[in-house]
Amino acid sequence: MTDSQLIREIKDGNVQSYAKLIDRYERKILAFIYHMLKSAGMEMVAEDLCQETFYKAYRSLNSFREAEASFSTWLYTIARNTVLSELRKQKSYKVSLEDSGYTPLAPADTLPEATALRNEKVVMVRKAINNLPEKQRSALILREYEQLDYQEIANILGQTVSSVKSLLFRARASVKSQLEPYLLEPIFGEVEGMNQR
Repeated sequence: MTDSQLIREIKDGNVQSYAKLIDRYERKILAFIYHMLKSAGMEMVAEDLCQETFYKAYRSLNSFREAEASFSTWLYTIARNTVLSELRKQKSYKVSLEDSGYTPLAPADTLPEATALRNEKVVMVRKAINNLPEKQRSALILREYEQLDYQEIANILGQTVSSVKSLLFRARASVKSQLEPYLLEPIFGEVEGMNQR
């Protein structure tokens, strides 16, 4: 069953169909929110904001127009706005990852030295992403972690496709510039969870 069919059922009063939409998108939206919050050290509220996103979407479903955007794009937009609102409320937007005490978990079968190096790279990449302006950071997370295409990102950010490409170019250049003093190896594709293109 397509998203459109489920939405039509919900609008016709079948509330149970909304659970199917939640099942379809919950993991992706939670991962997106988690990545957005992680750079601010607030990942512990990701599940709450995910629930808030689905609640807001449900309450606004009658205003959703399929001709203007896909349901997933609309949902990512609500999630992004919910995260930005929470970050503004908490006023802890600039908390660095080093201050958050975040230590990525490593697979048990890797050597301690390799694990330590990999974890150090993850922290440096996260810190570099945290230093990006908000739109560049959102575009980079949506592209590299969520693997959305340029048009979907443009719809979520309210930008043109060429603007998104520009945001991504500047974001990658900034991250690369920040990491060059520390790394001589390629950085994208090595960090767990990032797109392996």
